[in-house]
Amino acid sequence: MTYCEEDLLPLSGLQHFAFCRRQWALIHLEQQWQENLRTVEGTLLHQRAHDASLRERRGDLLILRGLSVVSHTLGLSGQCDVVEFHASPEGIPLHGEEGLWLPFPVEYKRGRPKAHQADELQLCAQAMCLEEMLCCSIPEGALFYGEPRRRTPVAFSPELRERVRSYSDEMHQFYRRGHTPKAKPSKSCNACSLKDLCLPQLTRRGSVSNYLKKAMEELI
Repeated sequence: MTYCEEDLLPLSGLQHFAFCRRQWALIHLEQQWQENLRTVEGTLLHQRAHDASLRERRGDLLILRGLSVVSHTLGLSGQCDVVEFHASPEGIPLHGEEGLWLPFPVEYKRGRPKAHQADELQLCAQAMCLEEMLCCSIPEGALFYGEPRRRTPVAFSPELRERVRSYSDEMHQFYRRGHTPKAKPSKSCNACSLKDLCLPQLTRRGSVSNYLKKAMEELI
């Protein structure tokens, strides 16, 4: 299947969808958003990485920032934080540059590497967009995390690529139906910026529980 321009979904939503389908629906279907410390720190980190005016050349390395990408096969579009082009005989020609260059996408994230693969899926989707646009093969990329301040290499395995395709198809199905999944509370909800919007009843229960606890302490 090939998607037209008006059917394209934000590539960044793939990370939300992999983390929690309800979170993705609240943001991308219901247009709800709520900032917390994590999202603000992430926004600042991405603003620095997405400065498209910063184009660097270091010998056999060319660095582009804020590069727009699209895949009509996946039905996704977005921007890469950083794409490094390394001089390589296995690379592709670039306009205005001599030789052959192999793309290497780098995605910036706050915090530390996570147990789930939401970040890896987003990075892999960027690589698959670049492959479709540039007619090349990209075997790997990297995630740069703000706390350890070092890169985590990511190999774009067949399994990871298949999950990107599967999640992209599922996202489009949810979008066409306009369906927001029901909440399934878990430990990961505590880290979600939409917790109060998604689970207001649990927030209220917590407030009542704290009130009763304080009241009992005052009576003792």
